[in-house]
Amino acid sequence: MAKSRAVSAVIRCASFVICAAISCRAQTLLPRVSILPDAPVPAQYSSSQPTRPSSTPLVNGDVSWKTLPFNILRDQKVLWLFPLQLAKGQHLIPAAAIVGTTAGLIQADPPAMRYFGPTTEWNRFNETFNGAFTGSFEAAIPASLYVFGLVRHDSYAERTALLAGEAYADSAIPHVVIKIVARRVRPNAVMPGSDYTNTFFHSTITPFGKGSSFPSGHAAGAFSIATVIARRYGDHRWVPFVAYGLAALVSFSRVPDRAHYPSDVFLGAALGYMITRYDTLREKE
Repeated sequence: MAKSRAVSAVIRCASFVICAAISCRAQTLLPRVSILPDAPVPAQYSSSQPTRPSSTPLVNGDVSWKTLPFNILRDQKVLWLFPLQLAKGQHLIPAAAIVGTTAGLIQADPPAMRYFGPTTEWNRFNETFNGAFTGSFEAAIPASLYVFGLVRHDSYAERTALLAGEAYADSAIPHVVIKIVARRVRPNAVMPGSDYTNTFFHSTITPFGKGSSFPSGHAAGAFSIATVIARRYGDHRWVPFVAYGLAALVSFSRVPDRAHYPSDVFLGAALGYMITRYDTLREKE
């Protein structure tokens, strides 16, 4: 129990550190200057200048509550036309790396789950990082960031939160489609004594993919949100480490909890990162 409380405290501290970095960014974006009444306003402090750090990639269009649905539709169009780029010989190496790694992990899933299935060594960890907690934690990050932006009148933080929501939706739609096709039986639904093989195309699912294990929605969502924060606040070098570290922790927690196989987690994380990095946050042409 003490270990569980310690791990929870680490997560809360890490979240606080990210918020502190965001607060520091809000204070440093527009430095205070003293200007005489009749003096012209320097161009770098003009209200017409963007508050986005120069190191942050441009997004394809602005984001707001009004434009969010259209942005998601536009992102999905780019995503589902991606096979046409593969047909033209583009992005073959990263695509092959993801597919190959996923295939290799599928072969390694049975021995991994034969370890996690009967062991009780991860019970404390699972009690802390259960599905409800990790799902709430993912939702709390962009929600807290948006409230912070409202309170501090920080439009950059507000847009970051909305981009996190856009990225989450961008990765959720394809991962649900894959779930519906794969219909993989979750590890905790496998009969005792089974060797965890022949798990695809045997699960009973809902229209939203619930009940299918492949890939992990928690991993896709965690890495989508982490990628937005890491890219938007990457000028603080430790923010990406904290963001991706928490995303990896949330993703891994699904394996000892027997909600997902390692291959499910890897593919979900890869989808979350790649879709967010090269679709949601793609640079303007």
